[in-house]
Amino acid sequence: MRPVRLGMVGGGSGAFIGAVHRIAARMDGQFVLVAGALSSDADRAAASAAELGIRSYDSFHEMVRAEAAREDGIEAVSIVTPNHLHAAPAAAFLRAGIHVICDKPLAATPEQAQQIAEAARASGAHFFLTHNYCAMPMVREARALVAEGALGKIRLVQVEYLQGWLADQPDSKQAEWRADPARAGAGAIADIGTHAWQLAQFVTGQTPATLSADLSSMVAGRVVDDDARIALRYASGAKGGIWISQVAVGQENGLSLRIFGTEGALEWRLPDPERLILSPKDGPARILTRAQDRSASFRTPPGHPEGYLEGFSNIYLDIASIIRRDSRLLDRVPGLDAGLSGMAFIAAAQASSARDGAWVEVGS
Repeated sequence: MRPVRLGMVGGGSGAFIGAVHRIAARMDGQFVLVAGALSSDADRAAASAAELGIRSYDSFHEMVRAEAAREDGIEAVSIVTPNHLHAAPAAAFLRAGIHVICDKPLAATPEQAQQIAEAARASGAHFFLTHNYCAMPMVREARALVAEGALGKIRLVQVEYLQGWLADQPDSKQAEWRADPARAGAGAIADIGTHAWQLAQFVTGQTPATLSADLSSMVAGRVVDDDARIALRYASGAKGGIWISQVAVGQENGLSLRIFGTEGALEWRLPDPERLILSPKDGPARILTRAQDRSASFRTPPGHPEGYLEGFSNIYLDIASIIRRDSRLLDRVPGLDAGLSGMAFIAAAQASSARDGAWVEVGS
């Protein structure tokens, strides 16, 4: 099949996540990047587009109008801007019937999230959110094991996502906008906390009903959270916890998930992403590797490591199939519901912390 024609908003020269999306989109040959509004600076946008050999636009407004009118216009667009710039382009492309692939979190504010939700629900196009960790092979295998009852009834869920790169005041463009509440919306809970929330939700199939949060801004002068300790209660009776930090010195990208049930336990860690530890209650622990992954979400033989970029690529590969009307994969690609759930998590955590850790219901 011919590749899906892809556009991009944001992601110009020097932008980190835009390059990641471009690599992921082209890894399996299912997308071809043909157009972009790559920067709010017209000269930088044009220069970035020239480097990539694609059509350039000065704004996403111009891009929507022009591409929707072309017979060979884009069929999908990747939005890789800071959080506060997700809503307007996402809504515009959805209204034009163009599929939207958006970096997480959904938006910076509940109002912006609602703008996307209204456009998505009224559109015939799909909205996708790139929580790449849930597309890693052994995370998908963990989900399958939970669904088939390998752990019995879930009792405990623990997620940690620890980084140290924001242990001081921002010294880079990537750090600077994340510390600005007007652009990021929230701090660590938005940037990496939504990943932790979605990962646990994806694997367990459960969403906490209430939470109690303690959010901290540990770096002097910082006005967004950089460390969060959050206790979770599930309607099923299970308990859980999330520890998120971007001031944990020495930690690079320490995402981990542990789930304990009545019949067994699972443990997965991002630093060793191709190993999943399954511990049955009445037997020895088993180390599962990518060779046992039933979702076949890999490109190289077992023992040839895959990781972060391939997780993004798995999402793009599934998105291409969904755009071509293969609805069987919809349940494993995050979309609007995952985005709204992440925003509800942020709001509940902020509300709880403002009330000294009071238990707060997590909205939908």
